[in-house]
Amino acid sequence: MRDVLDFVAEVPLVDHHCHGVVTGAVDREGFEGMLTEADGVSPWGTSLFESLVGLAVRERCAPVLDLPKHAPADEYLARRAELGAEEVNRRFLRATGTTDFLLDGGFQPGALTGTAEFADLAGARAHDVVRLEQVAEDVVRAGTTASRFAADFQAELQKRTEHAVGVKSIAAYRVGLELDGERPDAVEVTDAVGRWLSRVSAGLPLRLRDEVLHRHLIWAGIDLGLPVQFHVGYGDSDVDLHRCDPLLLTAFLRATRGSGVPILLLHNYPFHRNAAYLAQVFEHVFVDTGLITHNAGLRAPAILAETLELVPFGKLLFSTDAFGLAELYHLGTSLFRQGLSDFLEAALAADALSEVDAQRLVRLAAHQNANRIYRLEPR
Repeated sequence: MRDVLDFVAEVPLVDHHCHGVVTGAVDREGFEGMLTEADGVSPWGTSLFESLVGLAVRERCAPVLDLPKHAPADEYLARRAELGAEEVNRRFLRATGTTDFLLDGGFQPGALTGTAEFADLAGARAHDVVRLEQVAEDVVRAGTTASRFAADFQAELQKRTEHAVGVKSIAAYRVGLELDGERPDAVEVTDAVGRWLSRVSAGLPLRLRDEVLHRHLIWAGIDLGLPVQFHVGYGDSDVDLHRCDPLLLTAFLRATRGSGVPILLLHNYPFHRNAAYLAQVFEHVFVDTGLITHNAGLRAPAILAETLELVPFGKLLFSTDAFGLAELYHLGTSLFRQGLSDFLEAALAADALSEVDAQRLVRLAAHQNANRIYRLEPR
C-alpha cells in the first residue's frame, strides 16, 4: 500500500451513491457472492478471493479487523464472524471518513439496512435517493389504470421524495441508454402503460421495460428539480453492457441541458473516458467511478487517472456503490483516496499545479461538488 498525501487521507468524503449493508452473519459463499457483480460463487472451483477485489480485501480490510495484511481468506472470515456483523459494519463504515451517505434503497430493500439504521452504524448522515422504476412498479402493484398511471405515479413520487436528495434511473438495465430526447406526451404514456398492464395481466413479470415509460419517469424526476442519477456501464449479468455506453444518452442530454437539473452518470466503467467527455461538454453532467473502484483493486488508481484526463474537477464526485458488505465502503474509499493521491502526487512532481491548487481540487471531488449538487448542508 503506497503512502497517501496527508490532505487526501484526511479530507471528508460524501459518498453520493451507495446501498445499505447486511446485518446478519455471512458465510464464505455469501461473502464472495457480494464481493463483485457476479451472480454468486462459481460452481467451477474458482474463488473471488483470487481476484483483485479479493486481494484488496485481504490487503486493506484485514487490518481494520485487527489482522495482519494479506491474512488468508479463511482467517479473515473467521475473525469477521467472531466480531459479529454489527461491530464489523461499524468499524468499516466509520473508518471511511465519510460525513454523508446517499442511499439508493431500491434494490433488495428487505435485505439491507434502511437509511436511519445505516446512519446510526456509520455515525454519519444518510440521505435517500429514490429509484424511479421501483415507484412505478409499486404504483402498478397497488392498482392503477393506463389513464390514471401518470397522475398516480407523480403523486407517489412526490410523496417518496419529500425528504430525498435525488432520484435514480436504471433504464440501462431495462432498455439501455439510447433514450429519445423528447418528453413523451400523455397519449404515448397512456398507450405504453396499457401495453405494460396487458403483459402483467397475461402473467408476465411486473418488471418495467419500456423506453417511453423510462423516459416519462425521468422527466417526472426532472420536474421535481431533483438531481437525476443514471446507472451507466458495468453492472451484474442482467445488464447488456453494449447498451450502457453513456454516449448513447447524448440526445437526452441535449434535450435536458436547459432544465437546470444535474445529471449524474454513475460508475461508467469501461466507458469512463466517454463519461468524462460528456461531463466536459455538457454543463449539467457529472461523473464518478463508483463500483469499479473497489472491484479493480490495485488498478483503481489507473481508472481514476483515465477519467481525470478530461473531466473537470468540479464535475467529479466520489461514490462507492457499495452493497451489502461494509468492506466495500472501506475499499471504495481507500482506493479512491489512493488514486487521487497518486494522480496529484505525479502532477505536483511535474510542477503541473501548486499544493494549494491540489488541496482545492481534492475538496471539490471529495465533498464540495456533492454538497453543491444535492444541496447538502456541509459538515
